[in-house]
Amino acid sequence: KSKNTISAYLMKRVKPQKVISLARKVGITSYLPAFPSLCLGSAEVSLFEMTGAYATFANNGMYIEPFFIARIEDKNGVVLENFSNAPKEVLSEEKNYIMIKLLEGVIDRGSGGRLRWSYGFNNPIAGKTGTTQNHADGWFIGFVPELVTGVWTGADNRAVRFRDLHLGQGAEMALPIWAEYMKRVYGDPS
Repeated sequence: KSKNTISAYLMKRVKPQKVISLARKVGITSYLPAFPSLCLGSAEVSLFEMTGAYATFANNGMYIEPFFIARIEDKNGVVLENFSNAPKEVLSEEKNYIMIKLLEGVIDRGSGGRLRWSYGFNNPIAGKTGTTQNHADGWFIGFVPELVTGVWTGADNRAVRFRDLHLGQGAEMALPIWAEYMKRVYGDPS
């Protein structure tokens, strides 16, 4: 249920450096300050990095570095180059299972619940909403079997923001975009 007090308690127990170490293993390369506030999202991390990190959970604890181009072909369809990345185990199956159950809880009982009651999804979904200071950014990163999708809403200028938490939270700003996108994905049989 996105209880910051629990995040702060856990950060106090495990220490910021351990969190940073795990973040590096799941592909976060952005600067991460080794302060307790890290657990509240005080670092600026790109949507690309966050979505790649969440893909680790969807891949049963295996991190695969995201890449944009899978292959290059010439005009005749002859493959000139293939690109891929080797998976690296970051979490054991047991630890990954716990993470997935926590992230499913966000959808079934937490801030992502509207995917069930408003958008009518009843398939397996796991994910996390996020909101930054002063409601300047809203996040939702969700995954279903075979697909991880991240949505970020906001502006490069922090002065652009919502007036209050009700409208400015990730569940209001980013989650609806994810839901509409997934409706179209499921609606296209190809």
